[in-house]
Amino acid sequence: MAVSKDPRPCSIADTLALVGEKYSLLVLREVCLGNGRFDQLVRNIGAPRDILATRLRRLVDAGILTKRPYSERPQRFEYRPTEAGLELEPVLWTLKEWGDRHLRADSGTPMVLEHHCGHEFVPVVTCRACGEEAKHRELTAHPRVPGWTVGGPAAA
Repeated sequence: MAVSKDPRPCSIADTLALVGEKYSLLVLREVCLGNGRFDQLVRNIGAPRDILATRLRRLVDAGILTKRPYSERPQRFEYRPTEAGLELEPVLWTLKEWGDRHLRADSGTPMVLEHHCGHEFVPVVTCRACGEEAKHRELTAHPRVPGWTVGGPAAA
């Protein structure tokens, strides 16, 4: 089967083009945890400084992070999530939960999130309309891009 020059139009692909680069989601994790200074990010992520600087610039340019000076001499900045960045936070915690369950089942979770109610936070995707947990077998895709079906491009 030939590779399509025009792959399926998809918001997942568009989002991954922005935050799917190595270290980008880890930058967002650290900034959401309150570790927004460059040296903190280098230490906690382990990314090379030049690559980290590139990721930060891209996330700021995309409106996912803001950059604010915290020192003038020497000039240093800290990064904080924008509203758009905070909207990605549930994705981070869902990825964390998946990793805890499927990759660290034997060794245990390296970090627990506590909800303000005092209990451990475990993310669950729910339907906004009815409040029920969203399960694969209960979801139906309806492509809205002309010429596309769930199976791929419509026959010409």
